[in-house]
Amino acid sequence: MSITQIYMIRHAESPFVFGEERSRGLSEEGFEAARKVADRLESEAIHGIVSSSYVRAKQTVQRLAERNNLPIIEYEELRERPIKGLDYQAPWEELLAAIEKSFKDPDFALEGGESTRQAQERAIPVIRTLLKEYEGKNVAIGTHGNIMTIIMNYYDPSYGFEFWNRTSKPDIYKMTFVDGRLHKIDRLWEGA
Repeated sequence: MSITQIYMIRHAESPFVFGEERSRGLSEEGFEAARKVADRLESEAIHGIVSSSYVRAKQTVQRLAERNNLPIIEYEELRERPIKGLDYQAPWEELLAAIEKSFKDPDFALEGGESTRQAQERAIPVIRTLLKEYEGKNVAIGTHGNIMTIIMNYYDPSYGFEFWNRTSKPDIYKMTFVDGRLHKIDRLWEGA
């Protein structure tokens, strides 16, 4: 029996700046929370660290990488899911309604955005690769709320809008796989 654990680490607080989805970093509070993430995972044996290519996700796992003397391997496929085109501004209420609808209808997205199904099609192959490469080991992923939920939803459909809406910044979920199949998901972050 092979047990592989994936630690999904949602990024810490990052001030929203329109047009800087890829490059915006953590706030001062976010950097402090990232230190607490590393503290929380101190007792876990981490064998690899990967991240979305977005700055806020990498910064959230940077301290963890330094403490474990591991590089951060970036995967563009793990970037956040844009529910709308990145050049399109929309009120938060409209975005919230679209995110909710996207979990009920996996092919739905606002104009220029990416559906839940499309996001899974780009992200799940990376998760499968990690499950093979780190079989029997533990890997941490610097991630985002929406794509994290979408990945978890692929393995367990009970993870959807309501779950996403309850997550915090940062947040940590340990996905335990037994012989490549999801066995359970545990929340490890108490700082919410």
